[in-house]
Amino acid sequence: MSPLQAHLVCIALVVVDLVARAWRFQWILRGMRFKVSFMEVLALNTVGDAASAVTPLRLGGEPARLAALTHARVPLSAGIVAAVVEVLVMWPLVIAVAGWLALVYAPSWWRAARPLLESRMTGSWIWIAVALAVVALLWWGAVRLSARSGGAVQRGTRRAWAYYRRMPAWPLVASVPLTLVSLAARVAILPVLALTLASPPAMGPLIFASLILTYGQLALPTPSGAGLVEIGFLGGAAGDMGARYGSILFVWRFYTTILLVALGIGLGVMQYGADAVSAIMRGRSQPRGSDSVGDERQ
Repeated sequence: MSPLQAHLVCIALVVVDLVARAWRFQWILRGMRFKVSFMEVLALNTVGDAASAVTPLRLGGEPARLAALTHARVPLSAGIVAAVVEVLVMWPLVIAVAGWLALVYAPSWWRAARPLLESRMTGSWIWIAVALAVVALLWWGAVRLSARSGGAVQRGTRRAWAYYRRMPAWPLVASVPLTLVSLAARVAILPVLALTLASPPAMGPLIFASLILTYGQLALPTPSGAGLVEIGFLGGAAGDMGARYGSILFVWRFYTTILLVALGIGLGVMQYGADAVSAIMRGRSQPRGSDSVGDERQ
């Protein structure tokens, strides 16, 4: 595959991921009787992605998305329920796919990656130690920040049960294929970039590595897994990429992180304005409507 073809495919994969996740969240809101336009859901999702990518433990993502939802007159408690439902659909599927890939490809991935990881990590122990120290510090700071910023969410949960009880089954069913499409699009970016190499790594183990590198960073405390993901990638977790480790890593980071941050800011400014985006990214947008069940938009 030529570099131009790979870039075009990666752009298409990013679009597929964004559209699938926007439809998923829009349909969950529709199931709760809130009609929010596709473009508004796309904007609030990408603003949430941007906030998640630049904050430790992704703590800024959901507050930013909930703040953006207030511009669509969706009450805080309803937004919390929608976000929780989305997580409850997404993570079991991610874990199931990861488990299946691990059973099929983890042994061959480890046989290929182990020599590279051992040889490259031996001389990088000091950087690994520094990274672990930074991780520990960020976990401590993020837990304290989460405790301080959780008040608004806790206040909104008092009415959340009323919204949850009125959720029909069809948004949950429709969310399953959309989640699988989003997962496949995200994971496919790294294998597509690897196909530009003269001798790409084996695709099965690389798909497994791509899933771990993509979704593993969601559980890492540094913003977008910065530092730890790079150490693992350059250490050989993605397989042998010859002299192009650095360039493949940069382009992969561009499509999975940098581009999403830029789209989040750009779409947010177009939808809400620069001042509102600045407030939303800090999770401080003020709701425009009441937080009562009776204020649902039909």
